[in-house]
Amino acid sequence: MTADRFARYADRRIPRYTSYPTAPHFSAAVDAGTYRSWLAGLPADRPVSLYLHVPFCRSMCWYCGCHTTITKVDEPIVDYLGTLRAEIAAVCDALPHRQPVGHVHFGGGTPTILEPGDFEALIALLRDRFALAPGAEIAVEIDPRTLTRAMAGALGRSGVTRASLGVQSFDPVVQRAINRIQSYERTAAVARGLRDAGVAGINLDLIYGLPHQTVASCRDTVARCLELAPDRFAVFGYAHIPDFKPHQKKIDEAALPDAAERLAQAEAIAAALEDAGYRRIGLDHFARADDPMALAAAAGTLRRNFQGYTTDPCDTLIGLGASAIGRLPQGYVQNAVVLGTYAKRVAAGGLATAKGYALTPDDRLRAAVIERILCDFAVDLDAVAARHGADAAALLAGADLAPLEADGLVRTSGRRIAVPEDARPFVRAVAARFDAHLAASTRRHAPAV
Repeated sequence: MTADRFARYADRRIPRYTSYPTAPHFSAAVDAGTYRSWLAGLPADRPVSLYLHVPFCRSMCWYCGCHTTITKVDEPIVDYLGTLRAEIAAVCDALPHRQPVGHVHFGGGTPTILEPGDFEALIALLRDRFALAPGAEIAVEIDPRTLTRAMAGALGRSGVTRASLGVQSFDPVVQRAINRIQSYERTAAVARGLRDAGVAGINLDLIYGLPHQTVASCRDTVARCLELAPDRFAVFGYAHIPDFKPHQKKIDEAALPDAAERLAQAEAIAAALEDAGYRRIGLDHFARADDPMALAAAAGTLRRNFQGYTTDPCDTLIGLGASAIGRLPQGYVQNAVVLGTYAKRVAAGGLATAKGYALTPDDRLRAAVIERILCDFAVDLDAVAARHGADAAALLAGADLAPLEADGLVRTSGRRIAVPEDARPFVRAVAARFDAHLAASTRRHAPAV
């Protein structure tokens, strides 16, 4: 791919497509009443997944794009936990059955900011109100800088199976520029402590495109991470959106790498991980060859949801906590983002739904196409359209892939399309051609690379 073709796509702002349609298209037309009726219609024999959001941190990382609040004291966390428990009860009361659960994911913020006993009690509540499968995956996002030995023990006793450790970069220059000082030694000690506590699965999260980051520093970070022998890596490009996340204004824009450097960093990380034996999974994940995620990718059963790539086959994700997004067969729901508003909604009616989106048949068709493109780098439009009772020819014509095909981003054979290996960093640009909702302004989305 020539430099001019690269430049044409690299800086485009494109959704990550962890949902379709994406969250900017949610509206208040879907409210708590809508959500209650959707919950009531869930079949008893279909497992669901749970996502619990804990929106608190002890300090702000300046690159952060998450919904979180900084607190040095525990009182807001304790109050929030009470509201979260009340929301869990309200959601379960709205369900017609004690719903089976196969996957649980704690995100944040910093979920392990909870007291160990409170976390164990929260897991016990979930086991009481839902029918957690004996082999259910319970995953927790962790900031290694603040995890205590007591909390690691609580995670193990609670049956946590997977921990995602935020690393981002071990380069001290980059760490100072993003306000996240985290030593390799501390991270290694946390990984050891989690394994000793019985948490077998360890994931590491890295970011490229950070201020003062270089290809060399990315390679050095990967080399240190490999010493920890994680099962998986997630490697994300930094999205600089200071208009939506004001704390990102603390980052020096002049120190951010340009599009070509971002791509070089991403590919350097990928090459180092592949050389170490990790399989490249979709756009931004890497896993050991025998890991369930690698096996799912090979079998064509990889999925994508709000946590990114996943082996979770469930069609229903129940979101709990402020700002949490849920997905049901009928559509999407999102809780109130502001903590005070979230608490008031739960206190008033039990459900905190602020907005959402009711899916149309065309949305479901396009969501399926986009998911397969992002998971498999290929899609058979005839097969997908047949499952949805749709016209594959019209879908392909509306996507207008000719310019992308001319630039080498996609190849078509009849109504089967595939993204060549050298164009895979730009796969979101291909997926976007099937997005009927993509707004003219995409400033809040991440660059294509």
